[in-house]
Amino acid sequence: MPFQRHPANHLPKALKVIRNARGLTQEDFGVVSSRTYMSGLERGVKNATVKKLDEIASVMKVHPLTLLTLAYSKSIDKHDVHELLILVQHQLTELREETK
Repeated sequence: MPFQRHPANHLPKALKVIRNARGLTQEDFGVVSSRTYMSGLERGVKNATVKKLDEIASVMKVHPLTLLTLAYSKSIDKHDVHELLILVQHQLTELREETK
């Protein structure tokens, strides 16, 4: 399967969806980030490093890939998430074969 260009991620929306689902406020991330930084991430005016996403995911009690999956999936719908995970699994299989 050739590389497919993907639209920009929806990290701001994913952060807000998970934060709200967990009943967290932006202030709850104070151990890893400021409220204004979290607000900037959720508004899409700030960018996060992988390390920062690890820390944020930890506060939300989700694996960082859960956060990224939601950010890159068309929606939280089971079918859309499954479709994305199948693509990732296929690409990982290809990479494994190419490194043999």
